[in-house]
Amino acid sequence: MQGAFTQQKKLIAVALAAAVFSAPALADTGNVSVYGKADLSFDIINNGTSAAGVAGASKNNVSSNVSKLGFKGAEGLSDGLSAIWQIEQQINMDNTGGTFATRNSFLGLKSDSAGTVLLGRHDTPYKLATRKLDVFGDSIADNRALLGGVTSNTTVDSAFAAFDGRQPDVIAYLSPNMNGFTGAIAYVNLAEGNTTAAQAKSSALSLAGMYKADALYGALGYEEHKLNSLTGTKESAWKLGLGYDFSSFALGLVYEKTDDNTGALGANVRGHNAYYLGGKYKMGMNAVKFAYGKAGQHGATANTGANQFSLGYDHGMSKRTKLYAIYSRINNNTASDYGFSQSTAAAGTINGIGASPSVISLGMQHNF
Repeated sequence: MQGAFTQQKKLIAVALAAAVFSAPALADTGNVSVYGKADLSFDIINNGTSAAGVAGASKNNVSSNVSKLGFKGAEGLSDGLSAIWQIEQQINMDNTGGTFATRNSFLGLKSDSAGTVLLGRHDTPYKLATRKLDVFGDSIADNRALLGGVTSNTTVDSAFAAFDGRQPDVIAYLSPNMNGFTGAIAYVNLAEGNTTAAQAKSSALSLAGMYKADALYGALGYEEHKLNSLTGTKESAWKLGLGYDFSSFALGLVYEKTDDNTGALGANVRGHNAYYLGGKYKMGMNAVKFAYGKAGQHGATANTGANQFSLGYDHGMSKRTKLYAIYSRINNNTASDYGFSQSTAAAGTINGIGASPSVISLGMQHNF
């Protein structure tokens, strides 16, 4: 009796082991890859004093910095085609929640010789053109605090729709790599909810060309938003990006210009120039980073510019894990209120017109 019971336990153990070790094989058969990033920091924030004299808070935050979870896959088809798909969402790991499929989520066809067509929610080509040049990308010191047209919270400073953004309802084409050059074009329907002919017919068109040759990178992007085709109201932006990656030092420059005709008699209300310079000095698995950005006056409205200075240090612990420290400050003019972006702490850095927020961020990032 005891021998039979022992044999039964052995059979159960073998069955459990088979189930556990066959799970990855089943996932592979289903052609699903799971990936993501966990990035949390302890942030010491001072959101400055507004032009009205309101003293801002000095506070400590535990913040999630574009932590994410994604699922993706591909299936080979005939004639050199592959079906590709992805579902990716931001996971705010500091207990502020998140929503499914908030990031690039799409279905499409890919050909190595003809390029990729996709439908869904995706970064615009305009955004893709220069994202890799931001040495503080997806942190609280991200350069989209000043670039992209949507980061200042005053009516004067903000674009109606994100230029440097991720849009829903996208149909996009990305070319194959042609001797270092790739191109991309996307159309965005901003009026899918329309039910009558009298409603504003809004849409966006985004274009980018990118060139990579050894250590040199160059990109040009253009995007136009037709905010109401019935009245001809629109806004547009173009930008140029240049980068050079030496063996131990990388440098990136971005210049951006936006325009619109949303004011009285078609006046340019939010249009302005902006630029960004960033660099990274690599020391094995560690790196020192710096960046400076500046946004100019918006339209004819005086004192609506700002600048941002950031300094950081990365300490690599493995290929997928690092510790980091960041200091960043935004200096607003007396009629603007730019704040930080890309972190769950960002909304709490705004303290009204003229306030200049600063932050010290001490964090850890792990990619999987």
